[in-house]
Amino acid sequence: MKSLRLILGNARYFGPSWVFASINILFGTWAIYIPTVKENLAIDKSQLGVAIFCLSLGVFIVFPFASSIINKVGVGKSTWYGVILSCITAMLPLLSPTFYTLMASLFLFGASNGFTDISMNTLVTELEKKDGAKFMSASHGFFSLGGVLAGLGSFLIGPLGNPVLHMGIAVLLVLTVNLMFYRQYVGEEAVAIEKEVFSLKHFKPLLLLGLISFIAMGSEGAIVDWSGLYLKEISLAPEALWGAGFLGFQITMTVGRFLGDGISARLGSVKMVALGTLLSIFGYVLVLTTVTYYTIVGFALCGLGFSVIIPELFRIGGNVKGVASSQGVSFIAGAGYSGFLCAPPILGFLADNYSLKTSFMVLFCVALIILGALVLLKRRRA
Repeated sequence: MKSLRLILGNARYFGPSWVFASINILFGTWAIYIPTVKENLAIDKSQLGVAIFCLSLGVFIVFPFASSIINKVGVGKSTWYGVILSCITAMLPLLSPTFYTLMASLFLFGASNGFTDISMNTLVTELEKKDGAKFMSASHGFFSLGGVLAGLGSFLIGPLGNPVLHMGIAVLLVLTVNLMFYRQYVGEEAVAIEKEVFSLKHFKPLLLLGLISFIAMGSEGAIVDWSGLYLKEISLAPEALWGAGFLGFQITMTVGRFLGDGISARLGSVKMVALGTLLSIFGYVLVLTTVTYYTIVGFALCGLGFSVIIPELFRIGGNVKGVASSQGVSFIAGAGYSGFLCAPPILGFLADNYSLKTSFMVLFCVALIILGALVLLKRRRA
């Protein structure tokens, strides 16, 4: 919690951290209107899965080019420009009149978010180096906090009755606060660092970590994208509660990220991932009951479980023997984003051909695979 106090007490650190929150405010506001967009465009679940895949593809495809742009423009300016682009493109999906324009809009929104994501993480890294301050984990907590704010905004669905107006309010909030603090970081420049070549021989000890990352990040994205539709169509929840699963997931994700480091110090990383997985499995059990309030609590438990998995995987991957920490983290991150890419169309196909409940049964089963991978990982580390 020391890093949280650091952020709240210093505008130099609050500005970048608010960018983390901004990205999830915009993304979360889009997510709670997924059922509405599906209904307005009269598309099926498979088409919705493809559209969401385009968003993930936009995030993924910008990665190879982002670092060179950031180094050329400057990490501070890149972060600020990324915020502006994200605000503009956030409006496009809710304005899309057809399925194909929705695909294009989500691709642009994803690319903008991906560029901002890399910029803001690079910015925090540079500030930590220059100032000797540690606030990366808490900044990711602000990302989750942005999701909480977006989830609270779901209660405006009924009173506003206008998705575009709702997103406009979210954009106004994001821009107003960023305009107050962007001067604190806009002049920052990243120090160019020569990258090491990643050897194929390093893949073997990282495969289990990559598998867990693939499942965990894919599952996180699935809950964010599909929880509202699940509550609407499977749990038959009233409209006011369609965003409650997303809200519960984001609240517990935030709490877990702010408190996880202290618990991990006592348990160790492997046990921490196992604990998070068990919480997520129990959460899926509640979700599969389809009872509205049990389902909402289940999504919240999944958020608490998944909140600690990815940070711990980065910690383990950064300490694999014979592998540079940056290489380990990069491999795990790449595997995770691949999960983001694959999960939406797969779950959309299952939902369209079987049911959305079947999709979440699959998520429950792959969570069990994480436990098996952890047993193998523990043996390998021993």
